[in-house]
Amino acid sequence: MAEFQCDVRDLKFALLEQARIEKLFDHPRFEELDRDTVEAILDEAYKFARNQMAPMNPIGDREGASFDPATGKVTMPAPFKETYDLYTANGWLGFVHNPDYGGQGMPYSLGMAVNDLFFGGCLSFSLGPLLTTGAAHLIETFGNDELKKIYLENMYTGKWTGTMCLTEAGAGSDVGAVRARARKEGDYYLIEGEKIFISFGEHDLSENIIHAVLARTEGAPKGTRGISLFLVPKTRVNADGTLGEDNDVKCTGIEHKMGIHASPTCTLTFGENGRCKGWLLGEENKGMRAMFQMMNEARIQVGLQGASLANAAYQYSLQYAKERVQGKDILAGKGSPDVTIDRHPDVRQMLLQQKAIGEGTRALLLRTGFFLDMAEVSTDPEEKERYNGLVELLTPIAKGYSTDQGFKATELAIQVLGGYGYLSEYPVEQYMRDMKIASIYEGTNGIQALDLIGRKLPARDGADMKNLIGMMTKSVQPHASHPLLAADVAIFTKARDALVAGATHFAKVGRDRPLSPILNATAFLDLMGSVVVGWLLLEQALIAWPRFEDICRAKNVDALDSKATRGICEEDPDAAYLHDKIKVAQFNARRNLALCPAKAAILQAGDESAMEAML
Repeated sequence: MAEFQCDVRDLKFALLEQARIEKLFDHPRFEELDRDTVEAILDEAYKFARNQMAPMNPIGDREGASFDPATGKVTMPAPFKETYDLYTANGWLGFVHNPDYGGQGMPYSLGMAVNDLFFGGCLSFSLGPLLTTGAAHLIETFGNDELKKIYLENMYTGKWTGTMCLTEAGAGSDVGAVRARARKEGDYYLIEGEKIFISFGEHDLSENIIHAVLARTEGAPKGTRGISLFLVPKTRVNADGTLGEDNDVKCTGIEHKMGIHASPTCTLTFGENGRCKGWLLGEENKGMRAMFQMMNEARIQVGLQGASLANAAYQYSLQYAKERVQGKDILAGKGSPDVTIDRHPDVRQMLLQQKAIGEGTRALLLRTGFFLDMAEVSTDPEEKERYNGLVELLTPIAKGYSTDQGFKATELAIQVLGGYGYLSEYPVEQYMRDMKIASIYEGTNGIQALDLIGRKLPARDGADMKNLIGMMTKSVQPHASHPLLAADVAIFTKARDALVAGATHFAKVGRDRPLSPILNATAFLDLMGSVVVGWLLLEQALIAWPRFEDICRAKNVDALDSKATRGICEEDPDAAYLHDKIKVAQFNARRNLALCPAKAAILQAGDESAMEAML
């Protein structure tokens, strides 16, 4: 098994050259940052992911988390505790969070770039810190001053960890069916109920676990309108900050899963003995509104998991294809020496498709993170609203499209390796198994699609969609006569128009034929994701082209002469990187974007056979 690899150059390109994170440095909150510091942070994160996290990824997959039914305790694989202690000591856990409570206060988009590396290094491990900071941010936003004082620094520094407790048996994605109860007792509530599928609900990495729990107070309305949010520690905390007695929170089992084996997925019981105390976060009956803060943050990070594992799988399959010798060069004929499989056309297309998925979804996630940063630092109300609107619109795309495509990329990686890819000795089959859950948790991708067409498209009278279309058009349309990319710009333009036509169609038929948009929601999310990622890849090519042209000009070579530029690329890694930025955009435009008008036509056709079938 080869070591974990990431193209950090591409990570820096997407963050610095394309998203242009340096715009943030003009704001007081990030004025101490500069480009060199950002690059140094990413280099250090890569070292940690490669040297500390990645070696334990196969161990975690093989050993998993173990549960002792006699004690209700969960034990993590041996290397995880050491890595967790180093991870928290280095300040990675609270990297983007409030310095007043022990965080580093870094930009969210930079934190996403760091997580791109960590997710690829060991996804099972990374889920614990992700949930911890999400729960802590809930307390920071909705908790009172006393709760903030007790919990926040302990969580942002990793002394204590956190979870999100929504799901119950029989409820699944229907959060409104929650049955857990909360009865007021003075300044706290007594919590009673059971939650399932709780990631890192029990483990031995930290001395306390702080749960964010959805429950119903007495007399609360039915459905989501009657849900409240509570802070429920595993172990109670004394007034002086020391740990007290246990809080009647028990783990009764962990799930045996297809992937992420070292992420303990727990069943938790609260208040079995009537002693579980919880403290209200926010207001009664407004728990879902509060919890959506954590869910939306998690959805973006889950989308990043899709991009990260797609890129990790691509790097491995690329390395394998460059080393695996098998068969003749199809153009060389009999008698020629055997070649590495990266010379075979079918393999090359699979590799380029993986590259398009990995780098395109990475660009989508980092751009979304940058929009979130700009919304945070902006002092102009209109600008803040515009960036917030873009984040809202792109969140279901970032989550749904990136995880669907990420899974396809890991599948292609297995195919490149052939029979070896199917063996557990090679990491790509683990990437695929670990990847699959991302399209399911934090709201299935079908739910993301319904959210997109039902809430996000019509929000603010379609202003967010108009802003996104305008942004895409502004960055690409001026290059309609580009010396190399004109045909690809034309393909994008048709794809963009097809997206607009699909969205307009939903607006027209939604009232009279409500089933049509619902049946085609997933198809529309795929269409929109294809267009947005196609735009971002084409934008990268347009950034890369003048730099590539400069390198060629310095060598007295015409940048449009593919034979002549090949020699330059073989000698110059920078030229090769820029050249392939252009080629992956062209490949994606001609193989993926070109399908978008047909996709739009299908979803406008009004087919309802799925509902008409008797099954």
